[in-house]
Amino acid sequence: MANQIVLLVFIFIILVIVFSSFVTVKQGTIAVITVFGKYRRILTPGLNFKLPLVEAIYSKISIQNRSVELEFQAVTFDQANVYFKAMLLFSVLDQQEETIKNVAFKFVDERNLMQALIRTVEGSIRAFVATKRQSEVLILRRDIVEHVKEQLDQVLETWGYHLQDLQLNDITFDEVIMKSMSQVVASNNLKAAAENEGQALLITKTKSAEAEGNAIKISAEAERQASQLRGQGVALFRQEVAKGMSAAAEEMERAHMDTSVILFTMWTESIKHFAENSKGNVIFLDGSTDAMQQTMKEMMSLNLLHADKVKK
Repeated sequence: MANQIVLLVFIFIILVIVFSSFVTVKQGTIAVITVFGKYRRILTPGLNFKLPLVEAIYSKISIQNRSVELEFQAVTFDQANVYFKAMLLFSVLDQQEETIKNVAFKFVDERNLMQALIRTVEGSIRAFVATKRQSEVLILRRDIVEHVKEQLDQVLETWGYHLQDLQLNDITFDEVIMKSMSQVVASNNLKAAAENEGQALLITKTKSAEAEGNAIKISAEAERQASQLRGQGVALFRQEVAKGMSAAAEEMERAHMDTSVILFTMWTESIKHFAENSKGNVIFLDGSTDAMQQTMKEMMSLNLLHADKVKK
């Protein structure tokens, strides 16, 4: 009976040893194996085998991206306090054995690593800001990031890490400086608004002047065309009158009648037209025989001149 118990205990120990020989490593993690405290090898994600009672898992290192938020203060060249809020993104440099070995044994623990990392970032930014004036800090955000990345990458590589990204989420100053900056911004906004209003007024006046000039040009062009059309109308009227008189004179000549009757008729018709359409009450007309004869001679001359032009 005692032998059976011993056998069962022995089998149990063997099973424990066998099962403890298999190790599961999660995805995104690499296990570091030591033998009696000395580095031996690494285990990749998945099911792995280790020598029981001899090999031990020293640590499990995450190869995923990690982030940390920072809040710290720096002083500019002109003694202005600057307050930063930043986000640091980093990861293990690669999965090579030497890199993992470096990560595992460079620092005592995770706490010491984070403390060194944060202090290195803060020191780099403070050193850069100390050479700049307060008015330059806001516009040099990108330069600060590039400067820190350049210096921090070199340090992190010796630790087995790589800086993925650094973001300066917020940069503020003392309350007095912030109020002063707000007043400057407000003043600049008012100045810009005034300049924009002046430009808008200038544009409005320019457009108005251009519109007025165009209206004058259009009016002048319309008047010119109207005058031209009126002149053409008068010319056509006179031409038609002359044609009518010529035709009437030819008919009277063929009938052996005196053509001066036509002129006398036109004379009396003109006087009648004046009397019917004139807006006044009095018509001053030289009704003497000499005046009538002189007018009839002028009309006959015009008639003969037109007839000659028609024949030509």
